[in-house]
Amino acid sequence: MGQLSSFIKSLFQSRNLILELAKKDFRSRYLGSYLGIVWAFIQPTIMVLIFWFVFQVGFKSMPVDNFPFILWLICGMVPWFFFSDGLNSATTSIIENSYLVKKVVFRVSILPFVKITSGLFVHSFFICVLFLMFAIYGYYPNVYSLQVLYYSFAMMMLVLGISWITSSLIIFLKDVGQIIAMILQFGFWLTPIFYSMKIVPEKYHFLMKLNPMYYIVEGYRDTFIHHIWFWHHYKLTAYYWSVTFGLFIIGIFVFKKLRPHFADVL
Repeated sequence: MGQLSSFIKSLFQSRNLILELAKKDFRSRYLGSYLGIVWAFIQPTIMVLIFWFVFQVGFKSMPVDNFPFILWLICGMVPWFFFSDGLNSATTSIIENSYLVKKVVFRVSILPFVKITSGLFVHSFFICVLFLMFAIYGYYPNVYSLQVLYYSFAMMMLVLGISWITSSLIIFLKDVGQIIAMILQFGFWLTPIFYSMKIVPEKYHFLMKLNPMYYIVEGYRDTFIHHIWFWHHYKLTAYYWSVTFGLFIIGIFVFKKLRPHFADVL
């Protein structure tokens, strides 16, 4: 518990530095292109339009839970985009900033969180697009919309816990990047993003719910569609935070053990 509180305290103390580094990272991704950071918002917008055209106009997909399929789908895609992008970029965060590892006074542990915070800028834009799409279809924000802050925070904590593990291991084992990419591919289809749990046999529901992203994806739908507070799913909520807390502890342990050897390898 002492190490956990120490890590959380270091994140809080470095909050201004994290924000500044996140802004710098966000800008540097698109440095040199004519449109600059505008690309960060053009790409997700085009992707949403493609999904809308394919499923709503082309396939004329049937409503899910009495909601247009495109709205139901985007509620699952938005959190997954943030999760996958955040985990991928946070995993390589220490390698990409290897010059900072040798600085004794620099807290290397904040680097994964910098990448996650950087990804949060695009995720915030996605959320605005969500609200806009729902408004176009006649569904307007309400008190349940506040839950998007909770689920975004919950997802950030999950990614942070995992990334402390992966960003430490990838320094010594380069295959970790490929393993993460493969796990994300499987995870995408094991998470009910493109399909409803209603088509999954009841006997497999328990296994599906073991996936932490099930809680997040369904949470976004509870926020925008079903209007259900997160504490109504108290068992899933307790399970999710138990997993996240466990990953935090493991992540801190792995990072503490491997941190003294980073400079030697990099």
